Amino acid sequence: MCGCSEPRTQGNLVEHIIFVMERTLVILKPGCLQRGLVGEVISRFEKRGLKLVAMKMVQLDEEILKVHYAHLLDRPFFPWLRDGMMAAPVILCCWEGYSAVQVVRDMAGATKASKAVPGTIRGDFSLSAQENVVHTSDSIENAEIELKRFFKDEDYCDYKSPLDPFKYAPDEY
Repeated sequence: MCGCSEPRTQGNLVEHIIFVMERTLVILKPGCLQRGLVGEVISRFEKRGLKLVAMKMVQLDEEILKVHYAHLLDRPFFPWLRDGMMAAPVILCCWEGYSAVQVVRDMAGATKASKAVPGTIRGDFSLSAQENVVHTSDSIENAEIELKRFFKDEDYCDYKSPLDPFKYAPDEY
């Protein structure tokens, strides 16, 4: 025996957790794909306890990038960013979890990868501000907008894992 008084079960715990989960967008950029880092990056999110609920590989075009990066259109580096994002396919992921937006942002590290601390995705795999391996949603509101931009309702797979009760304590939600 491990000393536990009773085993933890899914029961109402999992049902309650589902209602407080956030979803966030992660784009594995062309450089991530070309450098063979896709498995490593996805593994980090899975090991952290996030749940992958949607994923697809697409070739982005200029039209969608102008919408997605509208806030950067007038910046001198936008043409490089656009070209880099169209250099190869990207992998679009929707990750779900408690405080997923902030958790993913923290795991990704500083956008300017040369400033990202070791242990973060960008800190371990990049030195560039643009070729920085991943795009992550920066707020709950933007995550909702970005997810609607890239995914349809039928793209999501909601499922329960027998491990869900072991990821969160009852007082964390």
